Amino acid sequence: METVMIWALLALLAIGAPTLMWWKGKRLHRQRGPAPRVSEARDTVADWPPTLTRVLSSTERQAYETLRKALPNHMVLAQVPLARFIRVPTRYSYGEWLSRVGQLSADLLICDRSSEVLAVVEIRPAQESERSRQRHQRMTRVLKAAGVRVLVWAEGELPTPQSVRETLLPREVAAERAAQARAPVGGGPLTTIPTAEVREGEGQIDDASREPPPTTWYSDLDGPQAEKKPPRN
Repeated sequence: METVMIWALLALLAIGAPTLMWWKGKRLHRQRGPAPRVSEARDTVADWPPTLTRVLSSTERQAYETLRKALPNHMVLAQVPLARFIRVPTRYSYGEWLSRVGQLSADLLICDRSSEVLAVVEIRPAQESERSRQRHQRMTRVLKAAGVRVLVWAEGELPTPQSVRETLLPREVAAERAAQARAPVGGGPLTTIPTAEVREGEGQIDDASREPPPTTWYSDLDGPQAEKKPPRN
């Protein structure tokens, strides 16, 4: 009889102890609230100590200088994300488009004086991984669909400033050569043919559709994703 009671008591403890522990844990959880997500518990600076790097590689700096010499009256911008100068329809998730291509950056962006995009220059290394190649192909496809001219320069084989002018400004180069051909034999003052330049007020039409999308433009379009709480810091 005593043996039966002992076994019954052990069985009761085996069933009751886990139940009691679960009940106490649930009560404590209600008092303290849910534990913060790992992403929210991280500190932006403490957990990812920032260090400063250069914006451009040595090859990109050389390409930048080439463009500045070839196009002195144009704007040359570096490492501009596609989401800064390309808009897309909002019938599908903007966040998904952003993850596919919007966060990719154009190495060098050529614009006129009113910041209208004229062309994109991409610097490609001699050895490129398959994943990188596919990413560049996707970005090029998007740029061309938006009507942006894409120039691909091989690392270590950059064109000369004159070659860049002939590619991007063929009319201006032809006019310069014609003026040189008409110049007096034996020297004399040579009329300078200005490169293509946007006159003051030209291209400055107040058109909201041509303005770049602000950083918060799509913040409320992705439903539940937009309601996620920001990180702690």
